[in-house]
Amino acid sequence: MAHHTGFTIWFTGLSGAGKTTLGKKIQKILLKRGMNVELLDGDVVRTNLSKGLGFSKEDRDTNIRRIGFVSSLLARNNTVCIAAAISPYQSIRDEVRNMHANFVEVYTECSIEKLEERDTKGLYAKARAGEIKGFTGIDDPYEAPESPEVTVHTEGEGIDESVDKIIRYLELKGLAPAADDGGISSEEEEQIKGRLKSLNFID
Repeated sequence: MAHHTGFTIWFTGLSGAGKTTLGKKIQKILLKRGMNVELLDGDVVRTNLSKGLGFSKEDRDTNIRRIGFVSSLLARNNTVCIAAAISPYQSIRDEVRNMHANFVEVYTECSIEKLEERDTKGLYAKARAGEIKGFTGIDDPYEAPESPEVTVHTEGEGIDESVDKIIRYLELKGLAPAADDGGISSEEEEQIKGRLKSLNFID
């Protein structure tokens, strides 16, 4: 199944909407299906690839362009790149899209109310208190994608439901091979073969 060429799955959405969580799950599934997969997490990229960049519009754009550039290189080298970054501005996402032959934009949609309620990293509270300036969704804009390939509503959907939606899209587009196990695990297969052998059905 290794003939599949690379492509990029680009997760965009507000902080805490589930981009990285979904990205990691998708990565696991695609790895199991024999694909090369790299996950570029926005926070991780910032500490490595984009060291020294701040959160001004220019710096944000530069950061997203870099992630886009790296993902397009990986995609050209038969790797599935999963990028999880807030990427708030439509124009830069379009630029990144144009670097790719195959680009799957996934919008993790969740209301700001719900995200503030969850606030797993305590960032929204800090932004509201004015401790973090230019926080997307609070005092910096987020431009929702107009026509993403997939939209997942992480407020109402369970994680598995969102994951299934994305995987189904990839299968439908022929980007990812369908699960070929037919529901039978290799252990189960061995057990069945063992039983058939003991019954002399097979050698």
